[in-house]
Amino acid sequence: MSAHRIIEIHPDAPPKPALEAPCNGCGVCCLAEPCPLGVLISRRRRGACSALQWDGQRYACGALTTQPGGLRGWLVRRWIAAGAGCDCSLEPAGKP
Repeated sequence: MSAHRIIEIHPDAPPKPALEAPCNGCGVCCLAEPCPLGVLISRRRRGACSALQWDGQRYACGALTTQPGGLRGWLVRRWIAAGAGCDCSLEPAGKP
């Protein structure tokens, strides 16, 4: 038996990219569960990361948008694996 979960994704969010393809801000990974940095920020291990932000076109990590440059920005990008490609194996069921 496979387990299904429902996560709410903004209707204008871009479709989830294939594994290892560049991130496009679909939000699936962060809406499903927080990354290690998101666990610290959200203070939870399940459910949507509270740092996730919708900018009107795509989702973005709020920790990255508040620390875009310098050493802190580099650390945030490294911790959330920015630029490493999609590593989310979840596949959305599609729009109703």
